[in-house]
Amino acid sequence: MKKIGILGGTFDPPHFGHLIMANEVASGLNLDAVWFLPNQIPPHKVKTSSTTTEERLQMLEIATESHPLFRIETIEFRRNGPSYTIETMEILSKQYPNHEFYFIIGADMIEYLPKWYKIDELVQLVRFVGVKRPGYTTESKFPIIHVEAPLIDISSKMIRNRIANKETIRYLLPESVRIYIKENHLYGSK
Repeated sequence: MKKIGILGGTFDPPHFGHLIMANEVASGLNLDAVWFLPNQIPPHKVKTSSTTTEERLQMLEIATESHPLFRIETIEFRRNGPSYTIETMEILSKQYPNHEFYFIIGADMIEYLPKWYKIDELVQLVRFVGVKRPGYTTESKFPIIHVEAPLIDISSKMIRNRIANKETIRYLLPESVRIYIKENHLYGSK
């Protein structure tokens, strides 16, 4: 049975917080791979970005290409409507019956788990892996495997805001992603 980590998100843009979390969980749980699962329409967020699905995918490919265990799963890009994790994991579980899935979430999402769509069914399909994040608790009534990782307080929203305010984003995300953002004038960059 292969052990596969799943890291979902908008990745708008992907940053070192995402990459460190995936790497630490892969190492800590001895996973065979980590699949990055970009959302088409996250049910818990209002779309505030001007980037396209293709631009987000390109940035994620650039960010993950050098890691041998990282891969991108675009199943949610091929579906219409909100990206509910339960529906995605039902499909992946059927497609990959010999895989055990570890769904990686930051502490902000651990607090939000009771609000997830069909959470009681989802915990039967995946094992949740929680990673600490500054300012959040990791306590939950749901079973969570906790993995320690360096605490880096970076968010995609913070990066977008810094770009909009003409502030530096250097060292917050891979240099190749920063260059892609600049060359493609994303998030109001010039």
